[in-house]
Amino acid sequence: MTERKLSFKEKALFATSSFPDQMTYQAFTIYVFTFYFAVVGLSMFEMWIGFILWGVWNMVNDPLLGALSERTKQKGKLGKRKFYLIISFIPLSLMMVLLYTVPAGFEFIYFILIIFTFEFFYTMFSVNTNAVFPEMFPVEKDRAAINVFLKSFTMIAVILASLVPTFIISPLAPTLGEGDPGYLTEVASIRSMYITAGLILFVIVLIMAVLFVFLSVKEKDEDKTVFEKRPSFIKSLKTTFTNRTFIKFTLGNMLIWYCFNILLTVFPLFAIYILGHVEGSLMIGITLMIALLSAAVFMPIQSRIRAKVGTRKGLMGGLGIWIITLFPLIFLSNNEVSRILSMVIFFTIGFGLSSALFFIDLIHADVIEEDALKFGVKRAASYYGVNAFIHRFSTILGITTIAIIFSGTGWSDYVPIITDPDLLFLRDIGLKALIFLFPSIALVGAILFFKSYGLHGERLEKMREELQKHPELK
Repeated sequence: MTERKLSFKEKALFATSSFPDQMTYQAFTIYVFTFYFAVVGLSMFEMWIGFILWGVWNMVNDPLLGALSERTKQKGKLGKRKFYLIISFIPLSLMMVLLYTVPAGFEFIYFILIIFTFEFFYTMFSVNTNAVFPEMFPVEKDRAAINVFLKSFTMIAVILASLVPTFIISPLAPTLGEGDPGYLTEVASIRSMYITAGLILFVIVLIMAVLFVFLSVKEKDEDKTVFEKRPSFIKSLKTTFTNRTFIKFTLGNMLIWYCFNILLTVFPLFAIYILGHVEGSLMIGITLMIALLSAAVFMPIQSRIRAKVGTRKGLMGGLGIWIITLFPLIFLSNNEVSRILSMVIFFTIGFGLSSALFFIDLIHADVIEEDALKFGVKRAASYYGVNAFIHRFSTILGITTIAIIFSGTGWSDYVPIITDPDLLFLRDIGLKALIFLFPSIALVGAILFFKSYGLHGERLEKMREELQKHPELK
């Protein structure tokens, strides 16, 4: 029997999931910290408390929603994953606006409530999107073909998430101190620009979510006997957490996400105060766009690397190159030469970025399938839920790193103009450490975890051969 080749339309429609999944999360990561710290005026301590509470909320939210999806019976044509996708995509789209509509007098409370709400609907959508991927495409060749589209669309989604706001918002952060005339007017203007940018992102996310949910997602009928094999929530968590292969994978993934989060969170302020893009918000978006476009360009190369050396070695090599390309950032300063060099550097950074994005989902799918062979039931959403739970520690570690560095360099509160040369030097050193040193340490840790990751080579080939004998687990 000849395997049916996936059409361009099928691959493209599934890849539209990148917009509600990645555009929303990257817009959140890039702009929410700068907005609430620099524009709304929350202190660094309040930001830290908010993100720590958010991390604790994720300890419950992520694995619970994953297990809930696993234990839900199919609901006719709605399926089970699709049912949760339909519930979540409209609220998730609305978050692009609601994140920036902050009521006066309740800024800190609203910050906590809105990031909690965002995370709830984002996780509901993301967990079920990730779970349906290996279920709809059980053949490894099809996954690799889809993955090229998926990651290329991810790059486009993240480019738009980073670039669209910079077309609208300028400056990204106030240039006047609180005591200066015109400060309140400037802040009000910046807030309204954030809302306008959010409305544009809302429209894009909503359209793409409709295409994905209603035209792409097609679930197979679930065998009742297979469904009954699914363990309880507590047992599922216990089994997942005792899977050493999975733990090594997800700890490595968590460190990669720490790198992503800290780079994207700090970059707007790095671009403003190190590169001198104070009024030129668009140049901040363009610099990010260059990294993301180059990642899209390098994506087919990652596919060839996978065919030659496998997913594990391909990922480790890519992470090593990522460290090397981050290093020149520490030599940049506020001059025209550095601003031009930054674009070249960010183009090279795209290789490591594409490597991480390309290989992670392929490795995760292998982990889920080995588990399915062992226990006779596929628990994709549970694994994605627990993976999300662990990698959310990257947010806690990231905001704690930023809080320590900012508090030690005169930025316990946002101060647009620093006149003390010692504090100015410390602030610049702190921003450079956040953009290179800490991400590099995390990437070295990720390489070590994947070096000890055992599901590769002969073991991986045997697992795939065994899986062919059990089509009900695909």
